[in-house]
Amino acid sequence: MGFQIFRALSEFERNLVRERTMTGLAEARGRGPIGGRPSALTVAKKRQADKMRGDGVPMSEIAEVLDVATSTLYRNLH
Repeated sequence: MGFQIFRALSEFERNLVRERTMTGLAEARGRGPIGGRPSALTVAKKRQADKMRGDGVPMSEIAEVLDVATSTLYRNLH
């Protein structure tokens, strides 16, 4: 009998925690993306990299000029 009461209380608390978590996540999504590391390749740097790539400049040189890793360029420039 006592075990059933504790089980019911535990399940109730678990549902409350889940509901609060889902509410918090929904509110955070509504505020937009927050957190995480900022992108090393800004919009201006990406434009410059696209132009340099179109001019035939090697990726390693573009990475050096923009002070980013070559892997960052390959990941962001298709």
